[in-house]
Amino acid sequence: MITTLLDGNKRFVRDVFEKEKDYFAELSKLQRPTVLWIGCSDSRVPVNTITQTRPGEVFVHRNVGNIVATNDWNLSAVLEFTINHLQIPDVVICGHYNCGGINALMHEDADDRYIPIWLNNAYKAMERVDDKLRSLRLQVSEDQRRRLIEEENVRLQLEHLLEYPFVRRAMLDGKLTVHGWMYDMDNGEIKVMQKN
Repeated sequence: MITTLLDGNKRFVRDVFEKEKDYFAELSKLQRPTVLWIGCSDSRVPVNTITQTRPGEVFVHRNVGNIVATNDWNLSAVLEFTINHLQIPDVVICGHYNCGGINALMHEDADDRYIPIWLNNAYKAMERVDDKLRSLRLQVSEDQRRRLIEEENVRLQLEHLLEYPFVRRAMLDGKLTVHGWMYDMDNGEIKVMQKN
């Protein structure tokens, strides 16, 4: 696979970079992305491919389960840099169906040490879905339950995003809009999430 990656880079240089040298020369001097994408690390959700964007258009932060954890210094620095310095006007939190992270949340593995700790940041999404299903006395399949949790997790992470004072301030000043999306691997489409 390593050879495949390096061969792919050679094709990129030959077929793309060389043909768009001016674009990449400008890009190397300054970045002006207009969207911060907070998504899942899942290899099946390639941001630039599913949104058909070019290098430099989307600033990307990915982690297991598209989590916004206020104790994650990496994400905190990304948010601060993109909002305060790059002045990005839009933040997208994009979850996806059939998420391995949410599946791990639902079926904790006793051998895992770090995954459950990380997924504590999504636990409330599962609680909310289960409470709602109980209160409505609804029986759903495991797949339907997981999809509901995946969607609720996006809503929860949007709430976590608002815990950052500079995010709230940028929104109140009309400089920032946040969006919740779901990517469906079965049809390739992105669904805009409705707020509760």
